[in-house]
Amino acid sequence: MKETIFYFIAFGCLGITTEIFFTALSDVVLSIKNRKKINYSLTGHSYIWMFGIYGLVAIFLPPAYDFLANLPLLVRLLIYALAIFIVEFITGWLIEKITGKCPWHYDTTWAVKGYIRLDYLPFWMVFGWIIERVYLFLCNHFVF
Repeated sequence: MKETIFYFIAFGCLGITTEIFFTALSDVVLSIKNRKKINYSLTGHSYIWMFGIYGLVAIFLPPAYDFLANLPLLVRLLIYALAIFIVEFITGWLIEKITGKCPWHYDTTWAVKGYIRLDYLPFWMVFGWIIERVYLFLCNHFVF
């Protein structure tokens, strides 16, 4: 139980931190692409909801990794991205049902019902790889 709580906190913090960096850097890229003034404060953002959502990695990854470990890297990354899409869609839908509004809403042509963006597939694959590496690091360096 202590291990799951530790992993929950670790992945919650990792997820929110990554999201803040990602949103700050994507704002710069969009500013350059749209020839707008760059906000050099590099202000990123996330939502408190995301801490718990990213923390879910602590519940789902340990049993799944035993099955996934022997699969080729590209297959694992696609599975991670698909799992992230599913969790993002379900949690976005649930938050909207509970509060009346999903904190994130995508309105691009790649969006699915405003809850997920299919064009984020490569980013989610990279993030899945980061999660896997962090998980293996934690498993090898922290004994409970």
